[in-house]
Amino acid sequence: MDYGKFRYEQQKKEKEARKNQKIVDLKEVWFRANIEENDYQTKFRNVVKFLNEGDKVKASVRFRGREITHAAIGQRILDRLSKEVAEICSVERAPKLEGRSMIMILAPKTNS
Repeated sequence: MDYGKFRYEQQKKEKEARKNQKIVDLKEVWFRANIEENDYQTKFRNVVKFLNEGDKVKASVRFRGREITHAAIGQRILDRLSKEVAEICSVERAPKLEGRSMIMILAPKTNS
């Protein structure tokens, strides 16, 4: 087999592999410490939509002013979110306080 034909076959295989791959994006959804139920449900639906599309989700609770002293409220919000989406995703990174926001990363479950 000549080298030109070999290179052509390799390029064809690589092009086909690139066509079939899925690029995973990281989408971010912001919550507030004193979020109301309807706002939470709207953001929850967005999280579910992003996970079903195969993207990772960075859920963060932002604290403003003196809200930072009540970090447990943000922890409860993120724990509630992780429990409600447990069937379709896994927690890649547990909730952790970084500066003035608490961050959690969710990754969709693989179908394989």
